[in-house]
Amino acid sequence: MSLTLRTISREQHLAYIQSLPAASHMQVPAWADVKAEWRSESLGWFDDRTGEMVGAGLVLYRQLPKIKRYLAYLPEGPVINWFAPNLDDWLQPMLAHLKQQGAFSVKMGPPVIIRRWEAASIKGGIQNPDVKRLRDIEADFIEPRAFEVADKLRRMGWQQGEDGGAGFGDVQPRYVFQVPLANRSLEEVHKNFNQLWRRNIKKAEKAGVEVVQGGYHDLEEWQRLYEITAVRDHFRPRPLSYFQRMWTALNTEDPNRMRLYFARHNGVNLSAATMLVVGGHVWYSYGASDNIGREVRPSNAMQWRMLRDSYALGATVYDLRGISDSLDETDHLFGLIQFKVGTGGEAAEYLGEWDFPLNKLLHKALDIYMSRR
Repeated sequence: MSLTLRTISREQHLAYIQSLPAASHMQVPAWADVKAEWRSESLGWFDDRTGEMVGAGLVLYRQLPKIKRYLAYLPEGPVINWFAPNLDDWLQPMLAHLKQQGAFSVKMGPPVIIRRWEAASIKGGIQNPDVKRLRDIEADFIEPRAFEVADKLRRMGWQQGEDGGAGFGDVQPRYVFQVPLANRSLEEVHKNFNQLWRRNIKKAEKAGVEVVQGGYHDLEEWQRLYEITAVRDHFRPRPLSYFQRMWTALNTEDPNRMRLYFARHNGVNLSAATMLVVGGHVWYSYGASDNIGREVRPSNAMQWRMLRDSYALGATVYDLRGISDSLDETDHLFGLIQFKVGTGGEAAEYLGEWDFPLNKLLHKALDIYMSRR
């Protein structure tokens, strides 16, 4: 297939995304409005024979201080046929175009899964003292074509980026935790939860915890819980304006793109979460909780409601986003994987992020600058 790449309108871009079973929420046109500090562009790949659009990518451009050169970033994209035998024909025109646009370096995140581990295998790994990382456990599923993609990228001159770890910071997570929903009943999903999760859901129900959906006007209450969480878990919170922008941008594009949930007890909000929807893929994206009321298990109740709502939307996967690949109980992120494994889903490893230095000198300078931040 011979291909042509060109800039497309947001309408074309959105129509293409809507024609797919799913795509990353960072590859919808509205994500450009969420990342307002970046310049953006929508790219489309067209089949020369039919004139049909066969791929799309959202590019975010971040300018280097003082000079008109840019880092071009396609988070969890582009949305193309990654298993195409002629991957070169897809990516070379993209590199040429981005270079023309003033990019000195390109960063992308192929949405390609290499391995999956089921909850039972991870549980076994946690109990085994010789197992330190997810990779020490034999995977339950391996995608051989993913290794071919990695080989092709290396041969083209792409370099594998630093490991995303749990995806806290500017890189996207390499390891995520997902609950598959396709061809399963809700009863099966619930049965797959571990005992602790099922007990906690029951406990919350008994205590009268109610889970409700919020709207734009509830984002201030979300922010209150989120800032309590930031202090407790030692991270720098995003400002309220970020979530307001996110809500407005995403829900203007599609009224069902972003949702807000609260778990409350006796009228007091104890935990909250944001949820994102693109086609059949649903993400639990940000979570927050108070330091009080933990004994009534608001977070378990909220996740169960979000899972049920995802199922009702016809989702094929409920994605709990990033986990660390460390299975060491002393690791500060261990609690996160333990919480997510309780859902009975599976851990998935993506190909990770890849860089192509168009200008080696500037690329190196950026590396040094980033490592000092």
